[in-house]
Amino acid sequence: MEADGLAALADSLNGNFGAAVARIAGAAGRVAVSGMGKSGLVGRKIAATMASTGTPAQFVHPAEASHGDLGMITPDDVVICLSNSGETKELADIVAYTRRHGICLIAITSGANSTLAQASDILLALPAAPEACPLGLAPTTSTTMQLALGDALAVALMARRGFTAEQFKSFHPGGKLGDSLVKVGALMHKGEEIPLAGASSRMDQVILTITSGHFGCAGVVDSAGRLIGVITDGDLRRKMGPDLLALSAGEVMTRNPRTTTENALGAEALFIMNSKAITALFVVDGEGRPVGVLHIHDLLRAKVA
Repeated sequence: MEADGLAALADSLNGNFGAAVARIAGAAGRVAVSGMGKSGLVGRKIAATMASTGTPAQFVHPAEASHGDLGMITPDDVVICLSNSGETKELADIVAYTRRHGICLIAITSGANSTLAQASDILLALPAAPEACPLGLAPTTSTTMQLALGDALAVALMARRGFTAEQFKSFHPGGKLGDSLVKVGALMHKGEEIPLAGASSRMDQVILTITSGHFGCAGVVDSAGRLIGVITDGDLRRKMGPDLLALSAGEVMTRNPRTTTENALGAEALFIMNSKAITALFVVDGEGRPVGVLHIHDLLRAKVA
């Protein structure tokens, strides 16, 4: 029943949704979200999602608003009020305040002819849909639609603002999200730590380079310093023979190795390693020259993996 409600909501969207996105994006202030009961809990989540994705927002409890918290709302703000019926009496003071001070009011309600809907500047109407509760009473389908509509607003605003992963990381410095958004450049090994060999280097020299590097591999570069191949422990096993040490790096290497860049996310590097069953990646610049090397252990230490 909730899925049916979401489908109906998607079909009912009209130009008011775009108008709401435009008004929020153009606001000089914040988004103040308010609602009572279950709608209030959904409103808290909408405000939190917007705030973490580039749209400054806060939740204002309607009862507290009547006792001084209306001061949190300024004429530069946009107010979103959620009420399934549109007749939630606790919202009356916030609604009146927006009308008195010319503050844009966006209503999310299924009561298209309700007091809240009639007072709003922009109505985001929820379609009529039965609650999934066996009694048809507990807010279930209605709150699911409210939540989905709030997410849609937040995501549309992200797209409109061109919100980036780097900005997202700045709002999420802690926890798994913050860890996964660290960039390769902050984790990679640089300078003399990069195990490199020329294409003409003998394999006895290359093996020493691999051993001293502790990455289980060595990058092979051409005369211009561009990465053209990689030699791993696996390559050594495959080429094992009496003449191995007399071969050149260019004869043993795997050509066209997978690489990454300094600005790539650690999570992206982890995806490459997992998909290719490798434990190290060379980091190259725009000319294909190696500027670092990243090992799976670096991602583990950073809690990306």
